[in-house]
Amino acid sequence: MTERKKAITVFQSGEEAINRINWQSLTHAEKNHRLFLKQKALLDQFLEKGAISQAQHDKSLHDLIEKMGETC
Repeated sequence: MTERKKAITVFQSGEEAINRINWQSLTHAEKNHRLFLKQKALLDQFLEKGAISQAQHDKSLHDLIEKMGETC
């Protein structure tokens, strides 16, 4: 006997659907800027929780800024 696999439908919350639509409407530069902001926020959280030192934070932020061509 073989089992048939059923398709699973994943329902998104209204906010997830809106974010997906908003994301799709962004330019490449806008997407990169949002990615930069998310990565910077993550670095800030690591510093706040003591997961990385101030020196590690500063070095990583500097590298992120250079690689993504951003300014703070």
